[in-house]
Amino acid sequence: MQVLDIIIGTIVDGDGLRTSIYFAGCKHHCKGCHNPESWDFNAGKTMSVDDIFSIIKENKFDVTFTGGDPLYQNIDELINLSKKIHSLGLNIWLYTGFTLDQIENDNTYKDILNNIDVLVDGPFIESEKNLKITFRGSKNQRILKNTQTGFIDISNNYDK
Repeated sequence: MQVLDIIIGTIVDGDGLRTSIYFAGCKHHCKGCHNPESWDFNAGKTMSVDDIFSIIKENKFDVTFTGGDPLYQNIDELINLSKKIHSLGLNIWLYTGFTLDQIENDNTYKDILNNIDVLVDGPFIESEKNLKITFRGSKNQRILKNTQTGFIDISNNYDK
């Protein structure tokens, strides 16, 4: 897996103290992106699932997958990492430029949905940028909680 950075103990990428994994590579190229250096698929360093997991296991904070776009990683490795994280009782937030509908309708990506707890979906849209919302950059992006009956939008829980 190609990793730009791993931030331990951050509070900006989801509820509580988290370990945020910034994966390299993104094809969305959103105008006004705050992290355009993450678009490069060769940036950062290559790390195995076990390498990443050992950092998470050592710190035991909940986890956020962000980037870039984590869905451009090897999806089987991402699912494997998610299962290992869940085995520790930790929760996982995943940020992606894809929408929930796009993921659900794509056989390549849809299995990740069973292995995350919260999905922050949708591309950043500069004209919808809003500094008063939490954990999102633009109003079109949603915070979706995975429940037994599907994903529910909990974005309003984080609006100021």
